[in-house]
Amino acid sequence: MDFADIKMMSVSELEFDLENPRLAAFDLKDDSTETEVIEILWESMDVHELVLSIAASGYFKHEPLIVERVGGKNIVIEGNRRLAAVKVLITPDLARSLNASVPAIDEEDRNDLLKLPTIASTRRDAWRYIGFKHVNGPAKWSSYAKSQYIAMVRREFGFELKDIAQQIGDTHNTVQRLFRGMMVIEQAERMEVFDRRDRWNSHFASSHLYTGLGYSGISSFISLRPESEEENQPVPEEKKLELRELFLWLYGSKKEAVPPVIQSQNPDLRRLDSVLANREAVAALRSGISLSYAFEISRPSSNVFEESLHEAKRSLEKARSLLSTGYDGSQQLLTIADQVLTLAEDLYDEMSRKRVSVRKRGGRESD
Repeated sequence: MDFADIKMMSVSELEFDLENPRLAAFDLKDDSTETEVIEILWESMDVHELVLSIAASGYFKHEPLIVERVGGKNIVIEGNRRLAAVKVLITPDLARSLNASVPAIDEEDRNDLLKLPTIASTRRDAWRYIGFKHVNGPAKWSSYAKSQYIAMVRREFGFELKDIAQQIGDTHNTVQRLFRGMMVIEQAERMEVFDRRDRWNSHFASSHLYTGLGYSGISSFISLRPESEEENQPVPEEKKLELRELFLWLYGSKKEAVPPVIQSQNPDLRRLDSVLANREAVAALRSGISLSYAFEISRPSSNVFEESLHEAKRSLEKARSLLSTGYDGSQQLLTIADQVLTLAEDLYDEMSRKRVSVRKRGGRESD
Protein backbone atom coordinates (compact mmCIF):
# COMPACT_ATOMS: atom_id res chain seq x y z
CA MET A 1 0.00 0.00 0.00
CA ASP A 2 1.53 3.29 -1.12
CA PHE A 3 0.58 6.16 1.19
CA ALA A 4 2.07 8.58 -1.32
CA ASP A 5 -0.75 7.78 -3.73
CA ILE A 6 -3.49 9.76 -2.00
CA LYS A 7 -6.62 10.75 -3.89
CA MET A 8 -9.30 13.18 -2.72
CA MET A 9 -12.80 11.69 -2.92
CA SER A 10 -16.21 13.19 -2.28
CA VAL A 11 -17.78 12.10 1.01
CA SER A 12 -20.99 11.35 -0.87
CA GLU A 13 -19.13 8.68 -2.87
CA LEU A 14 -17.85 6.84 0.21
CA GLU A 15 -19.81 4.07 1.90
CA PHE A 16 -19.44 2.35 5.25
CA ASP A 17 -18.08 -1.18 5.48
CA LEU A 18 -20.82 -3.45 6.88
CA GLU A 19 -18.21 -6.23 7.12
CA ASN A 20 -16.01 -4.14 9.38
CA PRO A 21 -15.05 -6.28 12.43
CA ARG A 22 -15.82 -3.36 14.73
CA LEU A 23 -19.46 -3.50 13.58
CA ALA A 24 -19.75 -7.29 13.61
CA ALA A 25 -21.11 -7.51 17.16
CA PHE A 26 -24.11 -5.33 16.27
CA ASP A 27 -25.80 -7.78 13.89
CA LEU A 28 -26.16 -5.34 11.01
CA LYS A 29 -28.13 -6.57 8.01
CA ASP A 30 -27.01 -6.26 4.40
CA ASP A 31 -29.69 -3.61 3.83
CA SER A 32 -28.86 -1.56 6.93
CA THR A 33 -29.00 2.14 6.20
CA GLU A 34 -26.16 4.62 6.51
CA THR A 35 -27.99 6.33 9.37
CA GLU A 36 -28.24 3.02 11.28
CA VAL A 37 -24.49 2.49 10.90
CA ILE A 38 -23.72 6.02 12.08
CA GLU A 39 -26.02 5.60 15.08
CA ILE A 40 -24.06 2.52 16.17
CA LEU A 41 -20.72 4.22 15.65
CA TRP A 42 -21.91 7.32 17.50
CA GLU A 43 -23.37 5.51 20.49
CA SER A 44 -20.71 2.83 20.93
CA MET A 45 -17.40 4.01 19.50
CA ASP A 46 -16.63 7.54 20.69
CA VAL A 47 -17.27 9.26 17.37
CA HIS A 48 -18.12 12.39 19.35
CA GLU A 49 -14.45 12.82 20.30
CA LEU A 50 -13.46 12.71 16.62
CA VAL A 51 -16.16 15.24 15.80
CA LEU A 52 -14.76 17.67 18.36
CA SER A 53 -11.19 17.14 17.10
CA ILE A 54 -12.08 17.60 13.42
CA ALA A 55 -14.27 20.62 14.17
CA ALA A 56 -11.39 22.26 16.04
CA SER A 57 -8.45 21.33 13.83
CA GLY A 58 -9.84 20.08 10.53
CA TYR A 59 -9.24 16.67 8.97
CA PHE A 60 -5.65 15.44 9.15
CA LYS A 61 -4.75 15.05 5.48
CA HIS A 62 -1.99 12.53 6.17
CA GLU A 63 -4.42 10.00 7.66
CA PRO A 64 -6.27 8.84 4.53
CA LEU A 65 -9.21 6.47 4.47
CA ILE A 66 -8.48 3.12 2.84
CA VAL A 67 -11.06 2.40 0.16
CA GLU A 68 -11.85 -0.74 -1.81
CA ARG A 69 -13.91 -0.62 -4.98
CA VAL A 70 -16.51 -3.41 -4.73
CA GLY A 71 -19.50 -3.85 -7.03
CA GLY A 72 -19.37 -0.24 -8.16
CA LYS A 73 -19.20 1.06 -4.58
CA ASN A 74 -16.35 2.73 -2.72
CA ILE A 75 -16.24 0.83 0.57
CA VAL A 76 -14.19 2.37 3.38
CA ILE A 77 -12.37 -0.67 4.80
CA GLU A 78 -10.36 1.49 7.21
CA GLY A 79 -11.61 4.76 8.72
CA ASN A 80 -15.34 4.25 9.30
CA ARG A 81 -15.33 6.26 12.54
CA ARG A 82 -13.63 9.19 10.82
CA LEU A 83 -16.10 9.03 7.94
CA ALA A 84 -19.00 9.01 10.41
CA ALA A 85 -17.57 12.03 12.23
CA VAL A 86 -17.28 14.01 9.02
CA LYS A 87 -20.79 13.08 7.85
CA VAL A 88 -22.24 14.23 11.18
CA LEU A 89 -20.36 17.54 10.97
CA ILE A 90 -21.41 18.40 7.42
CA THR A 91 -25.01 17.19 7.77
CA PRO A 92 -26.93 19.11 10.48
CA ASP A 93 -30.09 17.03 9.92
CA LEU A 94 -28.10 13.87 10.69
CA ALA A 95 -26.76 15.36 13.90
CA ARG A 96 -30.28 16.31 14.96
CA SER A 97 -31.57 12.79 14.24
CA LEU A 98 -28.86 11.47 16.57
CA ASN A 99 -29.81 14.03 19.20
CA ALA A 100 -26.12 14.86 19.14
CA SER A 101 -24.43 17.99 20.41
CA VAL A 102 -22.16 18.95 17.51
CA PRO A 103 -20.07 22.13 17.13
CA ALA A 104 -21.17 24.39 14.33
CA ILE A 105 -18.61 24.90 11.55
CA ASP A 106 -18.51 27.71 9.02
CA GLU A 107 -19.07 27.28 5.29
CA GLU A 108 -15.36 27.26 4.46
CA ASP A 109 -14.59 24.49 6.95
CA ARG A 110 -17.59 22.54 5.74
CA ASN A 111 -16.42 22.76 2.13
CA ASP A 112 -13.00 21.49 3.18
CA LEU A 113 -14.67 18.37 4.57
CA LEU A 114 -16.72 17.56 1.48
CA LYS A 115 -13.73 15.65 0.08
CA LEU A 116 -11.44 13.40 2.10
CA PRO A 117 -8.01 11.87 1.39
CA THR A 118 -8.22 8.21 0.37
CA ILE A 119 -5.99 5.38 -0.77
CA ALA A 120 -7.30 2.70 -3.09
CA SER A 121 -6.54 -0.82 -1.88
CA THR A 122 -8.11 -4.23 -1.19
CA ARG A 123 -8.72 -6.16 1.99
CA ARG A 124 -6.03 -8.63 1.00
CA ASP A 125 -3.42 -5.94 0.38
CA ALA A 126 -4.33 -3.86 3.43
CA TRP A 127 -4.87 -6.57 6.05
CA ARG A 128 -1.38 -6.28 7.60
CA TYR A 129 -1.68 -2.53 8.15
CA ILE A 130 -5.26 -2.74 9.45
CA GLY A 131 -4.44 -5.72 11.66
CA PHE A 132 -1.40 -4.09 13.20
CA LYS A 133 -3.33 -0.91 13.91
CA HIS A 134 -6.38 -2.52 15.49
CA VAL A 135 -5.39 -5.93 16.87
CA ASN A 136 -2.26 -4.96 18.74
CA GLY A 137 -1.74 -1.29 17.93
CA PRO A 138 -2.86 2.05 19.36
CA ALA A 139 -6.47 1.86 18.10
CA LYS A 140 -7.42 -1.58 19.40
CA TRP A 141 -10.65 -3.33 18.56
CA SER A 142 -12.71 -5.38 21.00
CA SER A 143 -11.75 -9.04 21.38
CA TYR A 144 -14.74 -10.00 19.23
CA ALA A 145 -13.69 -7.69 16.40
CA LYS A 146 -10.14 -9.05 16.60
CA SER A 147 -11.45 -12.61 16.41
CA GLN A 148 -13.55 -11.78 13.36
CA TYR A 149 -10.61 -10.17 11.62
CA ILE A 150 -8.15 -12.99 12.33
CA ALA A 151 -10.69 -15.56 11.13
CA MET A 152 -11.24 -13.58 7.91
CA VAL A 153 -7.52 -13.36 7.15
CA ARG A 154 -7.00 -17.05 7.96
CA ARG A 155 -9.83 -18.37 5.83
CA GLU A 156 -10.20 -15.88 2.99
CA PHE A 157 -6.52 -15.19 2.40
CA GLY A 158 -5.12 -18.54 3.56
CA PHE A 159 -2.43 -17.27 5.94
CA GLU A 160 -1.20 -19.44 8.80
CA LEU A 161 -1.95 -18.17 12.29
CA LYS A 162 1.74 -17.87 13.15
CA ASP A 163 2.22 -15.67 10.07
CA ILE A 164 -0.78 -13.51 11.03
CA ALA A 165 0.66 -13.08 14.53
CA GLN A 166 4.03 -12.06 13.13
CA GLN A 167 2.54 -9.56 10.68
CA ILE A 168 0.27 -7.81 13.18
CA GLY A 169 2.84 -7.76 15.98
CA ASP A 170 1.00 -10.04 18.42
CA THR A 171 1.86 -13.39 19.99
CA HIS A 172 0.90 -16.61 18.30
CA ASN A 173 -0.83 -17.75 21.50
CA THR A 174 -3.16 -14.74 21.57
CA VAL A 175 -4.01 -15.04 17.89
CA GLN A 176 -4.65 -18.77 18.32
CA ARG A 177 -6.96 -18.20 21.30
CA LEU A 178 -8.97 -15.57 19.44
CA PHE A 179 -9.27 -17.76 16.36
CA ARG A 180 -10.29 -20.85 18.36
CA GLY A 181 -12.94 -18.83 20.13
CA MET A 182 -14.45 -17.73 16.83
CA MET A 183 -14.38 -21.30 15.49
CA VAL A 184 -16.27 -22.56 18.56
CA ILE A 185 -18.85 -19.76 18.21
CA GLU A 186 -19.42 -20.56 14.54
CA GLN A 187 -19.62 -24.30 15.22
CA ALA A 188 -22.20 -23.74 17.96
CA GLU A 189 -24.30 -21.68 15.54
CA ARG A 190 -24.01 -24.35 12.82
CA MET A 191 -25.17 -26.93 15.36
CA GLU A 192 -28.03 -24.54 16.29
CA VAL A 193 -27.19 -24.56 19.99
CA PHE A 194 -26.34 -20.84 20.08
CA ASP A 195 -27.38 -17.67 18.31
CA ARG A 196 -25.34 -14.51 18.82
CA ARG A 197 -28.49 -12.42 18.39
CA ASP A 198 -30.27 -14.28 21.19
CA ARG A 199 -27.76 -13.48 23.93
CA TRP A 200 -29.12 -11.98 27.17
CA ASN A 201 -26.90 -8.88 27.22
CA SER A 202 -26.57 -6.44 24.33
CA HIS A 203 -22.77 -6.50 24.63
CA PHE A 204 -21.23 -9.70 23.30
CA ALA A 205 -18.47 -10.53 25.80
CA SER A 206 -16.60 -12.94 23.54
CA SER A 207 -13.59 -12.79 25.86
CA HIS A 208 -15.56 -14.98 28.29
CA LEU A 209 -15.38 -17.77 25.73
CA TYR A 210 -11.87 -17.46 24.37
CA THR A 211 -10.46 -17.03 27.88
CA GLY A 212 -12.53 -19.92 29.25
CA LEU A 213 -11.40 -22.28 26.50
CA GLY A 214 -7.93 -22.01 27.99
CA TYR A 215 -9.15 -23.39 31.34
CA SER A 216 -8.96 -27.12 31.90
CA GLY A 217 -12.44 -27.57 33.40
CA ILE A 218 -14.25 -25.77 30.59
CA SER A 219 -12.20 -27.29 27.76
CA SER A 220 -12.62 -30.80 29.20
CA PHE A 221 -16.37 -30.30 29.64
CA ILE A 222 -16.79 -29.87 25.87
CA SER A 223 -13.81 -32.14 24.98
CA LEU A 224 -12.13 -29.32 23.08
CA ARG A 225 -9.78 -30.80 20.51
CA PRO A 226 -6.07 -29.84 20.38
CA GLU A 227 -5.32 -26.68 18.41
CA SER A 228 -3.77 -28.64 15.56
CA GLU A 229 -6.89 -30.76 14.98
CA GLU A 230 -10.27 -30.04 13.37
CA GLU A 231 -9.88 -26.31 12.89
CA ASN A 232 -13.48 -25.81 11.77
CA GLN A 233 -14.98 -28.27 14.26
CA PRO A 234 -13.00 -27.97 17.48
CA VAL A 235 -15.76 -29.62 19.55
CA PRO A 236 -16.80 -33.26 18.92
CA GLU A 237 -20.34 -33.78 17.64
CA GLU A 238 -21.28 -35.88 20.67
CA LYS A 239 -20.65 -32.86 22.91
CA LYS A 240 -23.50 -30.88 21.37
CA LEU A 241 -25.53 -30.80 24.60
CA GLU A 242 -22.55 -29.67 26.67
CA LEU A 243 -21.72 -26.98 24.11
CA ARG A 244 -25.26 -25.66 24.32
CA GLU A 245 -25.07 -25.60 28.11
CA LEU A 246 -21.74 -23.78 28.08
CA PHE A 247 -23.06 -21.01 25.83
CA LEU A 248 -26.24 -20.72 27.88
CA TRP A 249 -24.21 -20.31 31.07
CA LEU A 250 -21.89 -17.81 29.41
CA TYR A 251 -24.42 -15.70 27.50
CA GLY A 252 -27.95 -16.69 28.48
CA SER A 253 -30.93 -16.56 26.11
CA LYS A 254 -33.63 -13.94 25.63
CA LYS A 255 -35.95 -16.43 23.92
CA GLU A 256 -35.70 -18.86 26.83
CA ALA A 257 -35.70 -16.06 29.42
CA VAL A 258 -32.49 -17.45 30.91
CA PRO A 259 -29.85 -14.99 32.14
CA PRO A 260 -26.17 -16.01 32.04
CA VAL A 261 -24.53 -17.30 35.20
CA ILE A 262 -21.43 -15.27 34.28
CA GLN A 263 -22.04 -11.75 35.53
CA SER A 264 -18.39 -10.68 35.44
CA GLN A 265 -15.36 -12.49 34.09
CA ASN A 266 -13.59 -12.23 37.43
CA PRO A 267 -14.36 -14.27 39.51
CA ASP A 268 -17.30 -15.96 37.76
CA LEU A 269 -15.39 -17.54 34.88
CA ARG A 270 -12.89 -19.27 37.20
CA ARG A 271 -15.79 -20.44 39.35
CA LEU A 272 -17.56 -21.92 36.33
CA ASP A 273 -14.31 -23.68 35.39
CA SER A 274 -14.15 -25.28 38.84
CA VAL A 275 -17.82 -26.29 38.67
CA LEU A 276 -17.46 -27.96 35.26
CA ALA A 277 -14.62 -30.11 36.60
CA ASN A 278 -16.89 -31.58 39.29
CA ARG A 279 -19.85 -33.86 38.47
CA GLU A 280 -21.85 -33.02 41.58
CA ALA A 281 -21.38 -29.31 41.02
CA VAL A 282 -22.41 -29.62 37.35
CA ALA A 283 -25.56 -31.47 38.38
CA ALA A 284 -26.34 -28.68 40.85
CA LEU A 285 -25.83 -25.97 38.21
CA ARG A 286 -28.06 -27.86 35.78
CA SER A 287 -30.79 -28.01 38.41
CA GLY A 288 -30.87 -24.22 38.62
CA ILE A 289 -28.64 -23.75 41.64
CA SER A 290 -26.68 -20.49 41.58
CA LEU A 291 -23.11 -20.44 40.34
CA SER A 292 -21.80 -19.39 43.75
CA TYR A 293 -23.49 -22.36 45.47
CA ALA A 294 -22.37 -24.80 42.76
CA PHE A 295 -18.85 -23.43 43.16
CA GLU A 296 -18.91 -24.20 46.90
CA ILE A 297 -19.93 -27.78 46.07
CA SER A 298 -16.99 -28.08 43.68
CA ARG A 299 -14.38 -27.00 46.19
CA PRO A 300 -12.31 -29.53 48.18
CA SER A 301 -13.64 -29.79 51.72
CA SER A 302 -10.13 -29.24 53.09
CA ASN A 303 -10.01 -25.78 51.48
CA VAL A 304 -13.44 -24.84 52.77
CA PHE A 305 -12.53 -26.08 56.27
CA GLU A 306 -9.32 -24.05 56.43
CA GLU A 307 -11.00 -20.90 55.13
CA SER A 308 -13.82 -21.32 57.66
CA LEU A 309 -11.30 -21.46 60.50
CA HIS A 310 -9.54 -18.32 59.29
CA GLU A 311 -12.88 -16.54 58.86
CA ALA A 312 -13.96 -17.51 62.39
CA LYS A 313 -10.66 -16.26 63.80
CA ARG A 314 -11.01 -12.92 61.98
CA SER A 315 -14.58 -12.50 63.25
CA LEU A 316 -13.58 -13.20 66.84
CA GLU A 317 -10.63 -10.81 66.64
CA LYS A 318 -12.98 -8.13 65.33
CA ALA A 319 -15.51 -8.78 68.11
CA ARG A 320 -12.76 -8.60 70.71
CA SER A 321 -11.52 -5.25 69.36
CA LEU A 322 -15.05 -3.85 69.71
CA LEU A 323 -15.72 -5.28 73.18
CA SER A 324 -15.28 -2.05 75.14
CA THR A 325 -17.64 -0.03 72.97
CA GLY A 326 -19.84 -2.71 71.40
CA TYR A 327 -20.85 -4.91 74.36
CA ASP A 328 -23.65 -3.46 76.46
CA GLY A 329 -23.46 -6.06 79.23
CA SER A 330 -26.53 -7.99 78.05
CA GLN A 331 -27.02 -11.63 79.02
CA GLN A 332 -28.11 -12.51 75.47
CA LEU A 333 -24.74 -11.62 73.95
CA LEU A 334 -22.92 -13.36 76.81
CA THR A 335 -24.92 -16.53 76.06
CA ILE A 336 -23.86 -16.34 72.40
CA ALA A 337 -20.22 -16.00 73.47
CA ASP A 338 -20.64 -19.09 75.68
CA GLN A 339 -22.04 -21.04 72.72
CA VAL A 340 -19.07 -19.92 70.59
CA LEU A 341 -16.72 -21.11 73.34
CA THR A 342 -18.40 -24.51 73.49
CA LEU A 343 -18.23 -24.92 69.70
CA ALA A 344 -14.58 -23.88 69.67
CA GLU A 345 -13.68 -26.34 72.43
CA ASP A 346 -15.55 -29.19 70.72
CA LEU A 347 -13.85 -28.38 67.42
CA TYR A 348 -10.43 -28.23 69.03
CA ASP A 349 -10.95 -31.58 70.83
CA GLU A 350 -12.07 -33.29 67.60
CA MET A 351 -9.12 -31.86 65.67
CA SER A 352 -6.68 -32.94 68.40
CA ARG A 353 -8.01 -36.51 68.37
CA LYS A 354 -7.81 -36.68 64.59
CA ARG A 355 -4.25 -35.34 64.62
CA VAL A 356 -3.18 -38.06 67.08
CA SER A 357 -4.91 -40.70 64.95
CA VAL A 358 -3.18 -39.48 61.78
CA ARG A 359 0.21 -39.53 63.48
CA LYS A 360 -0.34 -43.10 64.72
CA ARG A 361 -1.14 -44.24 61.19
CA GLY A 362 2.03 -42.60 59.97
CA GLY A 363 0.08 -40.08 57.98
CA ARG A 364 1.52 -36.90 56.62
CA GLU A 365 1.28 -33.87 58.91
CA SER A 366 0.60 -30.41 57.65
CA ASP A 367 2.55 -27.53 59.05
